[in-house]
Amino acid sequence: MPDASALLTDLYELSMLEAYAARGMTGSAVFELFFRRLPPERGFLLAAGLDQAVTFLEGMRFDAEDLAWLRDTGRFAPGFIDSLAGFRFTGDVDAVPEGTAVFADEPVLRVTAPLPEAQFVETRLLNIVHFQTVIASKAARMVLASGGRQLVDFGLRRAHGGEAGLFAARAAWLAGFDATATVLAGRRFGIPLMGTMAHAFVEAHDGETEAFLDFARTRPAGLCLLIDTYDTERGAARVAALAPRLAAEGIAIAAVRLDSGDLAYHARAVRGILDAAGCGAIRIFASGGLDEARIARLAGAPIDGFGIGTALTTASDAPALDCAYKLQAYAGRPRRKRSEGKATWPGAKQVWRRLAADGTILGDTVGLHDEPPTGTALLRPVMRAGRRVDPATADLAAARQRAAAALASLPPALRRLEPGTVPVTISPAIRALAAAADRAAAGEP
Repeated sequence: MPDASALLTDLYELSMLEAYAARGMTGSAVFELFFRRLPPERGFLLAAGLDQAVTFLEGMRFDAEDLAWLRDTGRFAPGFIDSLAGFRFTGDVDAVPEGTAVFADEPVLRVTAPLPEAQFVETRLLNIVHFQTVIASKAARMVLASGGRQLVDFGLRRAHGGEAGLFAARAAWLAGFDATATVLAGRRFGIPLMGTMAHAFVEAHDGETEAFLDFARTRPAGLCLLIDTYDTERGAARVAALAPRLAAEGIAIAAVRLDSGDLAYHARAVRGILDAAGCGAIRIFASGGLDEARIARLAGAPIDGFGIGTALTTASDAPALDCAYKLQAYAGRPRRKRSEGKATWPGAKQVWRRLAADGTILGDTVGLHDEPPTGTALLRPVMRAGRRVDPATADLAAARQRAAAALASLPPALRRLEPGTVPVTISPAIRALAAAADRAAAGEP
């Protein structure tokens, strides 16, 4: 699925690759991908994108055209470019399974590989994991706000590119959405497809009733009619009048869609019109500028499902997270960054999760990977020697089930989307390792 070309990266990755090669710096390195801090709008994140990340690592190549283009740039030594023909990822990956709730300072993915390989994959790994985690985390909030009502991804047209739209559909489904309108996502990921009709279809007909009849007779399965092109309540009355006529033809109207105005007001009015006509089985589906806050405010309205577009695929309130991929060890020694506001904890790490008796998350501890466990380990082996070792990483249905369990395990305040988060403790062993790394960097014993 992800573009396999190794040129889908930042220039500095290639520059460092050449410098590492020139200096013979090929020792084993540990890099970790994590989120430094959560924005105020997020009390938790939902990890996503691991399957595509592993697929990228397995398939990453410089093909003949890539190498020819690099030669033409004149930026790199010919011998270095020749060496890229056989460049592959041969390392190990441990990661938190997709659909797991994660918090600040916790490694979501750990790469152990020769330094050039571990460094070079930084850009694309961040690109894949960051984006899908952003969207899955936004979608999860909508799932919590919906109270079990149907959610459908309508966001492809507002996504920042085709791949973003596909990844958003996948991440939303993982987080608990019920369907997508993105057809290729149905083919690629097996996500159920759902769509309705456009206002243009109604406008193209001489009358609204004619438009409803034409669409119903052409697309009778799961029929949903858009009723607010001209006047919402009048549209509902026309649907109520058509229902017996279509029923005689064996066509059931499954739902009507509202896409504008005061959705709560119109939903109540439409519900009354349909019920009075004996059409209580017709559901009401709403769309139009919705996000989790508006969904929550519509809790008392007779709306059975929501189509979500822009707010989902752009994660409009928090479109970017403070995500990093940093060196934690090289050549057997701990390494750490000490930049102001961006300091890292050294060493290969594990995350241990503690749960209450009812399954609610109590807190997490970030410790060294070989410390005695203090809970359930979250990072699991995913790749060894450059190959996927856990086929379950490709199981989107299992990730979706895991996400549902993760949302159920959140503390009640987070399930209500209230401010706060889960406490994350850095182990004493990591703090001691950081102090030792600082002394070594200063030339002290």
